[in-house]
Amino acid sequence: MTLCAIPPINIITERLPHIFPEGTEHRNYVVREMAARTIYAMFYVGAVEGADEWIRPSQVTDMTDEQAAKTDEESRRAWVANSMSTKKARPVNAWYAANSREPVRDETIRTGLIPCRAVVERMGIPTTSAKPKYALNAEFAALFNPNLTGDGLQVAIEAWQAAHLSKAAMSRLRLMKQGATAAKDAVSVTFPNGEIRSLSPGPSSVIAKAVIEVFAPRFLKQPTVLWLSESGNKVVARDEKLANALGLKIDATKALPDIILVDLGADAGGKDMLVVFTEVVASDGPINRERKVALTSMALEAGFDERHLAFLTAYLDRSGQPFRKSISELAWGSYAWCASEPEHLMELWAGDSRKLIN
Repeated sequence: MTLCAIPPINIITERLPHIFPEGTEHRNYVVREMAARTIYAMFYVGAVEGADEWIRPSQVTDMTDEQAAKTDEESRRAWVANSMSTKKARPVNAWYAANSREPVRDETIRTGLIPCRAVVERMGIPTTSAKPKYALNAEFAALFNPNLTGDGLQVAIEAWQAAHLSKAAMSRLRLMKQGATAAKDAVSVTFPNGEIRSLSPGPSSVIAKAVIEVFAPRFLKQPTVLWLSESGNKVVARDEKLANALGLKIDATKALPDIILVDLGADAGGKDMLVVFTEVVASDGPINRERKVALTSMALEAGFDERHLAFLTAYLDRSGQPFRKSISELAWGSYAWCASEPEHLMELWAGDSRKLIN
């Protein structure tokens, strides 16, 4: 059986960021140079689903630029045979050091490409076996056809993403596309009472919209928006009537959070209410310890009861730089929520010790 055609490595490198856009989990593992070279090596040995050809990580690390340029059938098959030999002499100008096979295997393949269903694993091969056992998903491999360009390529990429990426991954991608669109267009937000407000273009507005339209009805019983502001202290919404009814004082001159949600709970009179101070993080500004102390102090002065306070930092996605950058700063006793995974809520527990089993 003739080995498959090999796409130029520059095409692989250029297309990976489009196939795995921002929001893809462990994106760095599947768009970096090592990923492109791993995929090229798979093409080189003919390791594409259905061909019954497989690769092992050491073949990626043993590849050289000189060998990669020899794309005729005879050279490829000779190299494959030699790369599997126990008597082979390792080239001095190999792509990677011999011990780099672990990041190829554990990061690029197992953590990156396999969960994205871009690579398939040969069944029946023990984990510790040295036998080759990885191959490209056939539909994924087809995305690197040099003759596939323009709109045809984009349609093919989107079809592959829809068929192979998980629901969570697709949710992330849709959210990231919304963020890109919001960079140019105003963001319309529907409040719990049906009122519609418009926010300025930008990723912060996308997160704020998700907090109000998704987080609030999912995690609060009777949510309402008491306060909503944008960067530059622009007040978008301020419910004076509710604040007065609850005996709360909102001083716009203070360093208020981006959003203040109120959950009236089961008590319409406000005795069972929960006030959720929310910071939207598109770049920086999470609720850290100092911010929590300041907001608590301000809330107590305004007439809030500390038992009815909650603190939330909202992000677009936990794979993004803003989350990774600020996770270590988040205040104990606060919550973190990501719009890309709306059903989950992270709690930084600060109460008494408790067992993990009832």
